[in-house]
Amino acid sequence: MTTTGDATQSLGIGEVAERTGLSVHALRFYEREGLLVGPVRRTSGGRRRYTSFDVEWLLVCVKLRESGMPLADLKHFAELVRHGPGNEAERLRLLDAHRQRVDAQIEALEECRSVIAWKVGVYAEHLARGEAGGLWDPRP
Repeated sequence: MTTTGDATQSLGIGEVAERTGLSVHALRFYEREGLLVGPVRRTSGGRRRYTSFDVEWLLVCVKLRESGMPLADLKHFAELVRHGPGNEAERLRLLDAHRQRVDAQIEALEECRSVIAWKVGVYAEHLARGEAGGLWDPRP
């Protein structure tokens, strides 16, 4: 079943947790912190009911958090979206600033990977020759 365009679909908290990878506890936290863009409907028994739009939004939130977006920025982004049209430039600034931080992290990780790959090559070369000379030895 596709979630795109079916805003009337009604999902329980367990189904949403499974689809988003968030725990039930995290979903309640997101709601409490105002990270959702719409109110979560409730059944007459008080059980939360989510729409496919909620799931799509949460999937974006998950990627923003996994990529290191601060909770305060995510909360601000959700507030902007909740306010509707007219603040798209501010949303863009917020997302672009985050993209720049992610780009910097990727660059730093690529530098780390380069050093690690070099060191793996050094060890592989020494082991292929059957010698450990020239490798770090903590013994005096």
